[in-house]
Amino acid sequence: MHIAAEIVVLVVTVLVVSAAARRLDWSAPLCLIAVGVGASYMPGVPEYHLDPEVVLLGLLPPLLYSAAIQTSLIDFRRNRGAIGLMSVGLVVFTALGVGLVAWAVIPDLPLAAGIALGAVVAPPDAVAASAVARRVGMPRKLTRLLEAESLFNDAAALVALRTAIAALAGSISLWQVGADFLLAAVGGIAVGLVVGFATAFIRSRLDEPVLDTALSFAVPFIAYLPAEAIHGSGVLAVVIAGLILGHKAPRILSGSTRLASRLNWQTIAFLLENTVFLLIGLQLRRILTEVDQSGLSPAMLTWICVAVLGATILTRVLWLVGIGTAKRVQRRLMPTRTKGKVWPWRYSAVISWAGMRGVVTLAAAFILPADTPQRAVLVLAAFVVVAGTLSLQGMTLPPLIRRLRLPRPDPAEDALQEAAVLHDMTRAALAKLEEIRTPDDPPEIVQRLRDRMRNRADSAWEQLGRQSALVETPSDAYRRLRLALLDVEREQFLKARDSGSADDDVLRRVLARLDIEESMLDRHDEEPEVEGRELRTPAATARSCKHLAHDWVERDTASPDACQACVDEGMTWVHLRKCLKCGNVACCDSSPGRHSAQHFHDTRHPVMRSFEPGETWRWCFVDKQLG
Repeated sequence: MHIAAEIVVLVVTVLVVSAAARRLDWSAPLCLIAVGVGASYMPGVPEYHLDPEVVLLGLLPPLLYSAAIQTSLIDFRRNRGAIGLMSVGLVVFTALGVGLVAWAVIPDLPLAAGIALGAVVAPPDAVAASAVARRVGMPRKLTRLLEAESLFNDAAALVALRTAIAALAGSISLWQVGADFLLAAVGGIAVGLVVGFATAFIRSRLDEPVLDTALSFAVPFIAYLPAEAIHGSGVLAVVIAGLILGHKAPRILSGSTRLASRLNWQTIAFLLENTVFLLIGLQLRRILTEVDQSGLSPAMLTWICVAVLGATILTRVLWLVGIGTAKRVQRRLMPTRTKGKVWPWRYSAVISWAGMRGVVTLAAAFILPADTPQRAVLVLAAFVVVAGTLSLQGMTLPPLIRRLRLPRPDPAEDALQEAAVLHDMTRAALAKLEEIRTPDDPPEIVQRLRDRMRNRADSAWEQLGRQSALVETPSDAYRRLRLALLDVEREQFLKARDSGSADDDVLRRVLARLDIEESMLDRHDEEPEVEGRELRTPAATARSCKHLAHDWVERDTASPDACQACVDEGMTWVHLRKCLKCGNVACCDSSPGRHSAQHFHDTRHPVMRSFEPGETWRWCFVDKQLG
């Protein structure tokens, strides 16, 4: 019973502390560590020992898999060079740099033990960094790089740690180090590919969401264990399998299956990650007890921890500064051979400061063999690196991002991309509907399908130009009214349930209908703001045709702030559009009158642009393209 009670207390503590941290806008990992440290000195709290095998085998695979299935394989391919430099090159550089510092400041410490400590503190925990990044609005390309780096740097760090431990036990040659890295990489990738494609084949033939989700829980371990058995990298195998399955999920899984899997994995990742941070704090008392036996003075221990923390932070800064300098030199010497853009120094500064350490660092520290010289001091140094980077870098990263004035993700630009994608999907679906419909299909059903698809696309277009639009768009009004009606229907359902007037199985089916409809209502939790910047079509979404490419001359408008057709007909409008050929201003397709589309049908003038403040994107009616 006491074990069950301890698990319940841990989970409840994680939930309460995480919720409080979110409300106060504090770092949840740091708060959990602080609570754990405080609790470790309270009477009656048991002494916890975080077994490294439990973390590396039981916790790390599902955490990495949860992150991998949410990572874009397209973005990974696009940034593979930068990811390789960060996840392999930086790990090796950090292991050597921190190892030399530890060897210099810790008495009687072998160099191999110092490099082992360097490997332990090398992999950043991008969960903490990306959480801060998303909260303060870091550019998405930087957030994706941090998340992708964390997927692969764990594998490189664990291989480096394993090599350093082997060097502690006896002599090891440079050839053996290279062979170990190669075997780990090749073995992990091979197993990950096999598991990823085999699992994708099996999951594509499962129609039951429960069975599919249950299988997904086993995938990280199915990938990890065989890879480790052949001395490959189990971490790398899990990441590769997760990337493949995440990329194939839209093709092989149904919508209900993807929804169930995503919610379950988000819950698992939240509990595992935050529980480990709490357990890390609970172990500080035991770590300090072991350090007391090292014979080192408190002043020396403080110097050692500060030196290791400083070296950990400095090596990341030096590596990124060096990469940026090398790219600029290469761009000047060989401009024709240099591909891609060199990131601004502000981007490098933020990435170099987003190196918070976490779960893997503490777990790897406990892997050090019991006979490692000064093992307790090394574990304490690793703990200080985790706590120090989470507090120092985690608390100063948001003001740094704001001070450097990095461009935030623009919700208005996101809304424009979303609207363009939904429009293309709707157009393809409507074309397919005309192809598959038969004369026996009820016309009202066909029209209902058309209306549903068009309304979904219109709700995305309505999110643009909100600063000058109606107080409430048609889609917002529909959602507000339908939610109110759903509340009434749910109350009536509760009366039927409480009175026992219907069978429980029937009631469950009725409730499922209500839940599904509520989840289908279009929600927009973030209001788009242009923030003084001109809203153009994003390069990834923009396309061109002869009409969009034409050099249009700006025409004067007869009605600069209204749709005259709506005024004449006594209608209201959502957004305004302007014809680039004649200057006519008319309402958008989300408006009741749809006068922009009517103007095109009447005049065949092909291109209009948004006539909302701060928006300059264009639309070709002929080719149905955003440009």
